[in-house]
Amino acid sequence: QAPIKATCEDLSCKTGFPEDVHSAVVSRSVHGGQPLLNVRFRSCHGNQKIHFGSSEPEDFRVGEDGVVYAERSFQLSAEPTEFIVSAQDKETQEEWQMRVKLTPEPAFPGASEKDQKKIEDIIFPWQQYKHSSPLKRQKRDWVIPPINLPENSRGPFPQELVRIRSDRDKSLSLRYSVTGPGADQPPTGIFIINPISGQLSVTKPLDREQIASFHLRAHAVDVNGNQVENPIDIVINVIDMNDNRPEFLHQVWNGTVPEGSKPGTYVMTVTAIDADDPNAQNGMLRYRILSQAPSSPSPNMFTINNETGDIITVAAGLDREKVQQYTLIIQATDMEGNPTYGLSNTATAVITVTDVNDNPPEFTAMTFYGEVPENRVDVIVANLTVTDKDQPHTPAWNAMYRMTGGDPTGRFTILTDPNSNDGLVTVVKPIDFETNRMFVLTVAAENQVPLAKGIQHPPQSTATVSITVIDVNESPYFVPNPKLIRQEEGLLAGSMLTTFTAQDPDRYMQQTSLRYSKLSDPANWLKIDPINGQITTTAVLDRESIYVQNNMYNATFLASDNGIPPMSGTGTLQIYLLDINDNAPQVNPKEATTCETLQPNAINITAIDPDIDPNAGPFAFELPDTPASIKRNWRPCFLTSALFSHAGDHAQLSLRIRFLEAGIYDVPIVITDSGNPHASSTSVLKVKVCQCDINGDCTDVDRIVGAGLGTGAIIAILLCIIILLILVLMFVVWMKRRDKERQAKQLLIDPEDDVRDNILKYDEEGGGEEDQDYDLSQLQQPDTVEPDAIKPVGIRRLDERPIHAEPQYPVRSAAPHPGDIGDFINEGLKAADNDPTAPPYDSLLVFDYEGSGSTAGSLSSLNSSSSGGEQDYDYLNDWGPRFKKLADMYGGGDD
Repeated sequence: QAPIKATCEDLSCKTGFPEDVHSAVVSRSVHGGQPLLNVRFRSCHGNQKIHFGSSEPEDFRVGEDGVVYAERSFQLSAEPTEFIVSAQDKETQEEWQMRVKLTPEPAFPGASEKDQKKIEDIIFPWQQYKHSSPLKRQKRDWVIPPINLPENSRGPFPQELVRIRSDRDKSLSLRYSVTGPGADQPPTGIFIINPISGQLSVTKPLDREQIASFHLRAHAVDVNGNQVENPIDIVINVIDMNDNRPEFLHQVWNGTVPEGSKPGTYVMTVTAIDADDPNAQNGMLRYRILSQAPSSPSPNMFTINNETGDIITVAAGLDREKVQQYTLIIQATDMEGNPTYGLSNTATAVITVTDVNDNPPEFTAMTFYGEVPENRVDVIVANLTVTDKDQPHTPAWNAMYRMTGGDPTGRFTILTDPNSNDGLVTVVKPIDFETNRMFVLTVAAENQVPLAKGIQHPPQSTATVSITVIDVNESPYFVPNPKLIRQEEGLLAGSMLTTFTAQDPDRYMQQTSLRYSKLSDPANWLKIDPINGQITTTAVLDRESIYVQNNMYNATFLASDNGIPPMSGTGTLQIYLLDINDNAPQVNPKEATTCETLQPNAINITAIDPDIDPNAGPFAFELPDTPASIKRNWRPCFLTSALFSHAGDHAQLSLRIRFLEAGIYDVPIVITDSGNPHASSTSVLKVKVCQCDINGDCTDVDRIVGAGLGTGAIIAILLCIIILLILVLMFVVWMKRRDKERQAKQLLIDPEDDVRDNILKYDEEGGGEEDQDYDLSQLQQPDTVEPDAIKPVGIRRLDERPIHAEPQYPVRSAAPHPGDIGDFINEGLKAADNDPTAPPYDSLLVFDYEGSGSTAGSLSSLNSSSSGGEQDYDYLNDWGPRFKKLADMYGGGDD
């Protein structure tokens, strides 16, 4: 709401704007939210609610206090800017308007130094009230234009800006202060005011790039802190100085342009920014190209829009095959490109010339040559090479080949090698040398993409391919293959059947005639003459053979030549065998069952004939005259009855007598087929006669079946019995063998007779517990015991000496001298130590025998106990490790 104003010149009050046009001078650069001026509105009623508006709401906004603010940042033109400010009473909807004219102030650098040093006084508006009069006198409000202060000022500081003063300072002692960002709010201390004189000063240089403007509020109070004047707004704009160089967003810019592009083709855009005011000359950039490398074909292939930074082509002649890349040095300068006052910076623009299809593929030769053996497929016969100056492995370089003539049957195709771009002429259908000896193909090559517009070269290149076919030895072939003949079966061996010959396709090769041989003859019925191919039979042809399927017999023959390399071909002979009446019918089934009494339970029978029509059915069934019991027991009427028909394949057989004893009976039946001549046979039908219940079912089938047990069943039963006996016998043998092995592990003598039972063993030496298995048979007279019978094989102790040739131990004489005993023992000891077959463990060494048959005298007369204390047994230590135990027992003193 606007404050209520009053004038001193006119006693009458008129609501509205005091003037129709209000002019103000503001800075050229306007920022969003910046206060520009304060409009004055006169209201005759203090409680009126006035709403202000602007005709340009997108640019200007009027606050409720009448202050006009900029809605956005923009640059004022040199001409004055005009707009309408309206005021409307919210209750009465009465509206008033005033035109506002904004004039940009001259540039600050053009002001004189004297004007800069002149300090302006800002006087607070004041109001004087007459208590006796309802009228109010008010001094007109001051319109305080913004204060413009250049950035980066060198001082000296503090630098005085303006002096704020109130007219009431003549009668009152006032104190002045400022508030807002830059004064008492961060950043604090930039602006200060003398509280006595009201002098406003700045304390340090300002930076527009950090804060572009400051909004302060000045206050005037008395010594008691009471407000004497309404606060006034002070706007301080920081004037931009050219203190920042342009900076490119990227130091290296990359762009592409197709080769052959016309002048004016857009390439890329480079962009630089300047931290200075973009709406002032300090931030207005201009671009230019300093250099171009390489300078071919022209040093000025590109140009740049000095304001937008767009790079375009200005000359023709871009050719990737000559120059693949250009490097430009771009310069950006502020002050609208002024080379004297502007600051500049540079960047690099790398422009790559991309490939277009401006070069067609060209064959390296006009004619290519190749050769291929006949009947070969998937063979590469020729390599077609081309050159293309475009960038490799791109659609503009990849070649496609096609044949334009010389191959009407489609025997060749051309594939492209993806690595070398060569054309591979490949055979896809067999070629016969005897038909075509040479091919001359016309081929064309073109790229995957069409040539660029304006290219003068032809879009494709053509060449010829001469292909020679090489003659090779081909396989002979039978004509016709397969060969079908019709022949009656029963043809005797040695009969000529047919002639089956082959042809050799190699008409231009020098080789002998063909040789024939048999390759497959399942029944071994045929043979072929190796020279003329005549086929004769070696056995009787039988249509009923298992090798004949659907009356057809197949045999395969081989024809070989003597070429290099030898080749061979096969042919199939199909013999369709015609049937003759060479097989008599047989009764079916072979066995039947009927009741022993005369009942209507006739047996249905039929016949089986391997022949086919007309040599098979219908059949004639008869009973033979002999033996007589056949016609006596079985009803012969079935031969002429309606149940049996000579013109059919089935008949019935029933009992003739009232009762026939149960059992198995063989009934011969004579069956004749319808062939010409007829073939007949006598078949035996095995009939089982049994007792039947009231339903006609046999009740003693098991007895009859048992009585007539077949040979196969008897053989099976015998085999089962034999297998069972073998299993029992194997079990008995295994049990006996196990008992023998268990007995063999026991001692050879009875434990009660073992003389070692009276020996207490406190320790063992040698082979451990196995040393207990001594062979006591060694104590017997060796003259009466056979060496091989001493101990059975397989139960010898592990610590015994293996069976080798007996060592030559010394033999005592028949009547030894007592003095020879020591020598005998020493010699035996030496022989045992040198014996390679002696065990390296504790074992029994036999020096001599005592007992029956011993030649040694009795040792019972020796009394060792009487002289034991006087003997010195230390010499036993010298006898070796075998006497170490005796030396420990008898030597070593009293111990």
